Amino acid sequence: MKLDVVILGGGAAGLWLLDELTRTGYDALLLESAKLGTGQTIASQGIIHGGLKYTLRGMLTGSAANIREMPGIWRDCLAGRRQPNLSRTQVRSGHCYLWRTESLSSRIGMIGARVGLRVAPTRLDQNEIPSLLANCAGTVARLDEQVISPASFLADLGNRQRDRILQIDSHGGAEFHFQQPGNVSAVRLHSPIGHCSVMNGTSDQPRAELELNPAVVVFAAGAGNARLREEVGLAVPQMQRRPLHMVLVRGDLPSFNGHCVDGAGTRVTITSDVDSQGRTVWQLGGQIAEQGVASDAPSLIEFAFRELATILPSLDLRGVECTTYRVDRAERITPNGVRPESVQIVREGNCLTAWPTKLALAPELSRQVLEQIKTCCTATESELLASEAETLSQWPRPEVALPPWETATQWTAFEDVRPSESTHKKAA
Repeated sequence: MKLDVVILGGGAAGLWLLDELTRTGYDALLLESAKLGTGQTIASQGIIHGGLKYTLRGMLTGSAANIREMPGIWRDCLAGRRQPNLSRTQVRSGHCYLWRTESLSSRIGMIGARVGLRVAPTRLDQNEIPSLLANCAGTVARLDEQVISPASFLADLGNRQRDRILQIDSHGGAEFHFQQPGNVSAVRLHSPIGHCSVMNGTSDQPRAELELNPAVVVFAAGAGNARLREEVGLAVPQMQRRPLHMVLVRGDLPSFNGHCVDGAGTRVTITSDVDSQGRTVWQLGGQIAEQGVASDAPSLIEFAFRELATILPSLDLRGVECTTYRVDRAERITPNGVRPESVQIVREGNCLTAWPTKLALAPELSRQVLEQIKTCCTATESELLASEAETLSQWPRPEVALPPWETATQWTAFEDVRPSESTHKKAA
């Protein structure tokens, strides 16, 4: 089967790119070895960032300049005014709150947050402040950055392109053929183990095979890019990982999305959703997730309770439960391991390795990859042969990954953490 593009990786980057390619007239397929969004996308907080955290020092950094247009693009897509039409994606909230602690550095950060943004914070009057922030010192603002459900987003894009997304085995499901490193001539697929043969409908026969002959191969598999590159002979390391240790809190909590600013960083970023049992779940990111990398789960949970009691003094933590999960942010390698300022794309032979660095940058990654594809491949709008269409129609499709709170098993009750006495008093 001749194709223009084969994409490896069914997260935000791969799915957005697949949709862009097919709408532009390219013949493309996406291959996923796990569930859609497994890894970074499903573990993300779903905030469509506009560069706030990069302006807290009072300057428009390169990172802020590169991401500040993204909220507008996403907002139009989520409203159905722009392609891809994401009107079926659940928007958790149309905005986030922004508040500060009592420190001087926090006040400076709030001033800096207004610099150079398309979506800048709007100071709220006292009667507009939510009750959860009523006892917080200083300014409370609203930031019109939308918060989406990553699972809903994955299902929305995945359903749009279902016929073009194939499930493969994580080990040996895709076999690359190349004469020189990075110049892939064929990708041979094997139907996943346990799936009935698409040739004769029985599971006790040899698995079906399908050979793809793509003009371009795109690796958009996040942390999986490292292994994929090795499989096509590209031995030069091009990827780094920056880990996070996120905290989940569930129970009788209000729906809330916001950033607590402290100096040049976001001390805690809170987003909320509802689990399958109807309980509100908070994801805690920001500095707490970055600094928590060196902590074990019990230590980080205790620290998280202390932080919540400090930044939200009116919050009642009694009866809630907490757990943690780890996720790596995969990026192109940079000097000294610093975070890249924008999307990163490496082109070698007919292989493109791509990292969006943030969920919000998926549209920008798609645009840049498409520009590179245009230089080596012309949209064909070719029709599949009847036999090819039949094979694809019977090939298994990946499901959407479950959110981290649906797969976590070790939850700790607030009453069992035994935080410090001062935390108990504030929480109560």
